[in-house]
Amino acid sequence: MAGQDNQNAFADIDFEEITEATALEADEIKVLKLCFNLFDVKKQNFLSSDDLDDILRAMGFRPSKEELQEILEEIDEDGSGEIEFGEFCQLCAKFLVEEPDEETMKAELKEAFRVYDRDGAGFITTGQLREIIAELDPRLTSDDLDGIIEEIDEDGSGTMDFDEFCQMMMSK
Repeated sequence: MAGQDNQNAFADIDFEEITEATALEADEIKVLKLCFNLFDVKKQNFLSSDDLDDILRAMGFRPSKEELQEILEEIDEDGSGEIEFGEFCQLCAKFLVEEPDEETMKAELKEAFRVYDRDGAGFITTGQLREIIAELDPRLTSDDLDGIIEEIDEDGSGTMDFDEFCQMMMSK
């Protein structure tokens, strides 16, 4: 049942138009639609400009008052104080496209690393890494995975510490 609801949630989205305006992929647009729906508690199909600050903060962005005002003027073209889904996508695209600074990246990577380093040992085994990579790209064959792991685990230690993890994640 829930799966069906989600399909319907995307029925009225003009993916092509949004992708053209924002360069977001369809998957990203779907994620944004789910976020949009969560924020649209009154189910009015728009978000009020007053909610913008809360929404951006909830999504991990920290705009200053000035930035917020600038963004709003740019996004809310008709000056209605209402941010429709298309405008919301344009807004998010601005933030998603901007490269996060080194510190933010490091913090997010540390968080991701901690998720995989369940025992808090300070490293991930190549076995775990192999699972992670296989999950990220199911089309990879066993040989592909071997090659990737070999490349990553240069010292042949069978483990990957945080620095190696950062290198791998940032070198894409």
